[in-house]
Amino acid sequence: MEIRTTRTTTPKKRPEGELGFGKHFTDHMFRADYTAEQGWHDARVMPYGSLGLDPAAGVFHYGQAMFEGLKAFTGVDGKVRLFRAEANAHRMASGAPRLCMEAPSEADMVKSFHALIRTDIDWVPKASGTALYLRPTLVATEPFLGVRPATRFCYFVIASPVGAYFAGGLKAVKIWIEPTEVRAPRGGLGAVKAGANYAASLHAANEAKKQGFDQVLWLDGKDHEFIEEVGTMNFFVVLGQTLVTPPLSDSILPGVTRDSLITLGRELGYKVEERPVSVKELRAAHKAGSFTEAFGVGTAAVVSPVGELALQGERMVLGGGKPGPIAQNLYAELTAIQRGEKPDKHGWLSVVE
Repeated sequence: MEIRTTRTTTPKKRPEGELGFGKHFTDHMFRADYTAEQGWHDARVMPYGSLGLDPAAGVFHYGQAMFEGLKAFTGVDGKVRLFRAEANAHRMASGAPRLCMEAPSEADMVKSFHALIRTDIDWVPKASGTALYLRPTLVATEPFLGVRPATRFCYFVIASPVGAYFAGGLKAVKIWIEPTEVRAPRGGLGAVKAGANYAASLHAANEAKKQGFDQVLWLDGKDHEFIEEVGTMNFFVVLGQTLVTPPLSDSILPGVTRDSLITLGRELGYKVEERPVSVKELRAAHKAGSFTEAFGVGTAAVVSPVGELALQGERMVLGGGKPGPIAQNLYAELTAIQRGEKPDKHGWLSVVE
């Protein structure tokens, strides 16, 4: 993929103060287009702006849309590094066929990440806890009405400087165990980072927030018995001395952070299991005092500790409602690697040059 670059003539003012998450966007974006005749072509870094899609574009009517999320960090040595870019490119390339979409090659996606960051290198924040978040996105652009796969696509990448997800350190959240609605059923799109999964999650999450909770814990779509994800994150619990997370399936996203923390957890000496966990098991373990921690994991927050789980009037408080030691240890270990404070033994980081 040959990439041309057109720089903006009207650069934006850099944000000041707290960055938040997804509130600010850099001066440039990456874009490439696909047709059946030409394949992927016209790869370019260009000034950030609108896509100019036809109102009949397939993305609007038939939901052919998926995205990724990854971060670049300024290390303690001043170099900018991407974290596990190849894993995110692989997940998009692997998931696109499920939506009958064409994705660029994994190598070309990684090239697009580096090209955009090089152009907007001054946007990568330097303070501890900050990063440049990248959002690679794939959408159907062919204008037509009629239920069939599109034959034209647009791949683009935008970037946003982001602050620490929890200002002032990790904070425990309150979670509602959702008894009826489902994020993604078996046989559906749950293992693909499709926009439809996030649309499906909005209603229950909004209702939970009205009741004073921060997010929902999703259960399986068949029996509403086994835990799957929390909000838009993979989920871990600590039972006794064991760190447990649900096994991957076609209703659970194969999270890059999830995979990273399973590896680090074992290296830190924790016993880690990937197996089904039911609400019944959590209730019994909580009553016995062996259910001590729970936390969500994902690119945005890295680790989001859970201080309370609630279902139909029953509340399970964990660790006095505060972040637990295992969650804190895993967060500290992974973020130290991302910022170059500890060795990258697994080759997860790639320098942007």
